[in-house]
Amino acid sequence: MHHKYVIRDRAGVWTGSTNWTDDSWTREENVIVTVESPGLAARYLDDFEQLWSKRRVLGSGRVASGRIRVGAISVRPWFCPGRGDKLAHRIARAIGGARRRVRIASPVISSGPILGTLAQVASDGHVDLAGVVDLTQVQEVLRQWHESGNAEWKAPLLRAALTRAPFSGKVSTPYAPGSVHDYMHAKVTVADDRVFLGSFNLSHSGETNAENVLEIASAPLADRLAAFVDDVRGRYAPVEI
Repeated sequence: MHHKYVIRDRAGVWTGSTNWTDDSWTREENVIVTVESPGLAARYLDDFEQLWSKRRVLGSGRVASGRIRVGAISVRPWFCPGRGDKLAHRIARAIGGARRRVRIASPVISSGPILGTLAQVASDGHVDLAGVVDLTQVQEVLRQWHESGNAEWKAPLLRAALTRAPFSGKVSTPYAPGSVHDYMHAKVTVADDRVFLGSFNLSHSGETNAENVLEIASAPLADRLAAFVDDVRGRYAPVEI
């Protein structure tokens, strides 16, 4: 159960990547968005009630994902696991269809559709692509793929995506009981003037977790979050894997 959202008075939504922990506010990079919209709040309430009434992740997230107008802006909510596969393909299509820029902040990248498209875009070099990951977690994912064998086909794609475009990696503290949590924890994709943000890592497991993402068509927001990604990646060294 990976959500981090609040519905207030059936009128507004607070969501993003931030867990409500001390480390999240002080040691991690995160993104939060607030939206005043009864229509959007109703979608989030649908998701909450599915989890609350059934007490299980499986079967939740079956919520309408159609567009909602918030003023002049188009907002589209996505929930997993109900829409996990469609969300992964939606983000992949946005990345593959971008003509000017792609910016990504995600602790790990392991979703097959996203990873394949990202590796292709990075290799083509036709789009201004850059991003930031949590290098400690990426290296752990590569070790897991190698040990399991059944997902090691993804490793060349991940290396191509992260080394053929300017990606930086934060060396965080490995998870252990009682350790600090200082991960690069933001989950943002910017494709031209379209933004995807929420609790969803660009990971295969995220497709089956309880997750939420807002797809927002807004040039000013895309500019702001692209600048955020560039600021975060500027803090860390280029990825070498």
